[in-house]
Amino acid sequence: MSKTALVFPGQGAQYIGMAKDLYESFEVAKEVIDKANSILDFDLISMMHDEDKKSELSKTENTQPALLTHSMAIMEILSKYESFKYDACLGLSLGEYSALTAANAMDFKDAVSLVRKRGLIMSNEVADGEGAMCAVIGANRELIEECILKLESGTVEIANYNSPAQIVISGEKAAVEEAAVLLKENGAKRAIMLDVSGPFHSSLLKGAGEKLKLELDKVDMKEPSVDVVSNVDANIHKDPDEIKAILVKQVYSSVLWEDSISKLIDEGFDRFIEIGPGKTLRAFIKKIASKKKADVEIINIDTAADVNAFIESIGGETNGN
Repeated sequence: MSKTALVFPGQGAQYIGMAKDLYESFEVAKEVIDKANSILDFDLISMMHDEDKKSELSKTENTQPALLTHSMAIMEILSKYESFKYDACLGLSLGEYSALTAANAMDFKDAVSLVRKRGLIMSNEVADGEGAMCAVIGANRELIEECILKLESGTVEIANYNSPAQIVISGEKAAVEEAAVLLKENGAKRAIMLDVSGPFHSSLLKGAGEKLKLELDKVDMKEPSVDVVSNVDANIHKDPDEIKAILVKQVYSSVLWEDSISKLIDEGFDRFIEIGPGKTLRAFIKKIASKKKADVEIINIDTAADVNAFIESIGGETNGN
């Protein structure tokens, strides 16, 4: 029997104009985005839609609520259709908060406020210019781990196991740059320094995790209504306190995205629906499934046209909510 997982993107998927056509085409999406705008202490709508605010949108503390809001606007539209069903949720880094919200573990109001604070905490933990991240293309885990061990000084760790073709490293800027050179010398196809504001998912952000715990303690976390796969250990956690502890650890731990998707494929999941901006997760899932020789369907729902096409594909009958 077919099993469906919803997947939610993280930072890097944002773009100017995100959710604009959703806002203009669906009243329920407009309500979600207006609600986020009223909860936050800045004009999120303008930041998502205006070209001259691109640099503001790219700041971590703004990107995170923008991504979650876009994804939840789509979820609000689709939730009106009784044929829209799913068996699990997971998200990449920030996307894990979208996954938990989609699984009814958090209220949207709490989630959008929390990720704004999460972004601020992460941005402020390490001074600008001191940390860096680098996407490594065409090198396996073992090679990257070996090269990191060869570094004479500095902190460099694996931040994201995204797919068999891409792993991201994170840490102190000079050490990450040194690692990038070493990796290319040892066979990596490419090592691309990322335009990010900090060394995310590395031990340099452990203090950020401790600060985030204080904010998570204020949130009413519930048991998820469907399984949510954690970034930190690629396992499913149901206890609210356990989920909070995992989210604290997630800030400074590796994102086990490949492991998480592999787990679901092994459990019979053959349909993945990417909810939110971009198609980054589609590319990762395609690579992971190919490595496992698994036949999976991957659907992207980003724009109003995507939403309409998906609604048509599932029958399009509302549940009356």
